Amino acid sequence: MTTDQIILFALFGGVFAMLLWGRFRYDIVAFSALLLGVILGVVPKEDAFLGFGHPATLVVALVLIVSAGLVRSGAVLLITRTLVNAKRGTGTHITIMGGIGAILSAFMNNVAALALLMPVDIATARKAGRLPGRTLMPLSFATILGGTITLIGTPPNIVIAGIRRDQLGESFAMFDFAPVGLVTTLAGLIFVALVGWRLIPGMGESDAQGGLTENEKAHYVAELTVPEGNARVGARVGDLYDTGDEIGVHIIGLLRKGRRMFGTSRDVVLEAGDALILEAMPEQLDEFRVAESFEFTDDRRMTMLEAADQGLSLIEVVVRDDSRINGKSAQAIGLAWRQRTILMGISRRGRRITDRLRRETIKAGDILLLLVPTDSAEEMVTWLGALPLADRGLAVTDNKKIWPSVGFFAVAVAAASFGLVDLTVALGVVVVAYVLTRIVPLQELYNHVEWPVVVLLGSMIPLGAALDSAGGTKLIAEWLLVLTTGQPAWMAMLLLMVVTMVLSAVLNNTATAIVAAPVGISMARAMDVNPDAFLIAVAIAASCAFLTPIGHKNNTLILGPGGYRFGDYWQMGLPLTVVILAVSLPATLYFWPL
Repeated sequence: MTTDQIILFALFGGVFAMLLWGRFRYDIVAFSALLLGVILGVVPKEDAFLGFGHPATLVVALVLIVSAGLVRSGAVLLITRTLVNAKRGTGTHITIMGGIGAILSAFMNNVAALALLMPVDIATARKAGRLPGRTLMPLSFATILGGTITLIGTPPNIVIAGIRRDQLGESFAMFDFAPVGLVTTLAGLIFVALVGWRLIPGMGESDAQGGLTENEKAHYVAELTVPEGNARVGARVGDLYDTGDEIGVHIIGLLRKGRRMFGTSRDVVLEAGDALILEAMPEQLDEFRVAESFEFTDDRRMTMLEAADQGLSLIEVVVRDDSRINGKSAQAIGLAWRQRTILMGISRRGRRITDRLRRETIKAGDILLLLVPTDSAEEMVTWLGALPLADRGLAVTDNKKIWPSVGFFAVAVAAASFGLVDLTVALGVVVVAYVLTRIVPLQELYNHVEWPVVVLLGSMIPLGAALDSAGGTKLIAEWLLVLTTGQPAWMAMLLLMVVTMVLSAVLNNTATAIVAAPVGISMARAMDVNPDAFLIAVAIAASCAFLTPIGHKNNTLILGPGGYRFGDYWQMGLPLTVVILAVSLPATLYFWPL
C-alpha cells in the first residue's frame, strides 16, 4: 500500500467512526475530512471543491426544490387524496407507497420517483400524526429496489450494460435485469414493510411538526368563500361534512352577504359568494380549500393579493398588549388595504368568536393566521406590533397550477429516461420553469434546499474520487481476486457482491459499478464461467446501497426531511442487505446459470 492509500483509508475510517458516534453534525465531519485531505496532500487542491458542482450534488438540491413546487401547486394533495389514506397503519402505508415507488422506479429514474413521492409521504405523515422519518427511509429503499428491475431504472444498470457492450460485444436489453430484479424487489419490500421500519431508531408515533402534538397546535376559526361556478353551488352545507371530517375541518356556520346565518346552517343551500365558517389547523384549512376549490376571501381582496406578484405565505402571530390591532378589528386598522394582508383565522382558546373575522375585535393573546405577500411578511409583522410564531413551513397551495407543475415534471422525467437530456439538466429546467411561472416564489427558492446534505455530499465525492485515483479501489479488486482463487464460483460471486455493497457505502453507486463490473468479468473469465451472472450480481449489489446516506442519492435526499442521523441507515440497511444477498444470489444463479 502507498502512503496516499493508507492516509485515505484512515480518513474514511475516521469519518465513519465520527459519523456513527454522532457527536458532531455530518456536514461538519465530512467538510473537515475534505480539508484534512487537502492539507495532507491526498486530495488535489484544484479538485477539492468539485464535489459541490458534481451532478449528484446538484440533483439532490434540484429535487428538493422540485418537490416543494409539487407541494405548492397542489399536485401532492391530489396524489395524496387519490392514492393514500392517512388512517392506514404504518405497515400498510409503507406497503402501498413502497409498491408504487418500486413500480415508478422501474420505468423512470429512481431519484425522480422519490422526488414525486417524498412530499406525498411527508404530507401523509403530517395528517396521520407520525414522524416522516418512520416512512421516508422505507420509501427511499423501495425506490432503490425498484430501479433494479429495468435497464433505465438506475444508473448502475446503464453503466454495466455499457461495460458489457464494450467487453463482451453486446449490451443488456431493457428487461434482462427484470427476473432477478423483480425477485429482489419483492423480497426487499416484504422485509421493509413487515420488519424494516421498526428498526429505525428514535422514530416514535408522535407528531413531528415542531414537537407539537395535535392538541397543542393552534386551531383557528376561519372563513373560506364559495366562488362563482363552484361545483358546490346548489348543494347543502351538510354535503361538505364528509370531506371536512376526512380532512379534519369542522364546519361551524355560514355567512351570506356579510350576515351570519342561524345555527350551523347544515340544510342551507350554498350560493356563490357565501363564506363558510370553519375551525381547523392551517394545513387542514388549506387542504380543504384545495379539495373543494374554495377561495381565501372575496374576489376584490384576492385580486389585490395576487397583484403583489411575489408569492403568498401563511404566517402565525401572537397579539401583544401594545399591538396595533389589540382592541380593534382587521377592518378598522386597514390590514387589507394598507398591508395587503388577509386575516385568515383567529385562535382564541376558551372564548367565542361571534362576528365576521375582519370585523371581530382582536384581543391580546389571540393567535392570528395571516395570508401575506412573501416579500413583505416581516415588514407587516413589525407594523402590526405582533410576535411571530416559529416558522412551521406553512405553504399556500396554488391549485390553479397543478397541471403545469405536473406537466413540467413529467416532460423532464420522460426526456431524461429516454436519454434525450441529462437528468440534472432536466431537473434544472423544471426549477427554472417553476420560478418563471411562480409555482415556487423566487424569494423561497433556496429555502427548500437542505444545505447540510449538500455539504455532506459535496465533501465526500472528492474523497471518493481521491481514493479511486490513488489506486485504492483497484487494490481492493486485486485483494478480491486473490481471496477467490480456488473458491467455487458462487462463493466468488457472493464475495464480489459484499465488497461492492461496502464500496457503495463510500463511493457513489455509479462509480462503484464502474469499478466492480470489470472485476466481475475478470473473475468469471479466470474461473471459465458465465460473466453475465457476475455482471447481474454487481448490478444488484451496486444499486442496493442501504448502509449510509451517501451511497445513493435517494438516501441523501431523505436525510434532512426525515430528521435522520448518519448512523441511522445501517440499522435497517444492514439486515435488508443480508436479505438482498440471500435472495438475489440464488436468483441470479437460477436465471443466469454459470
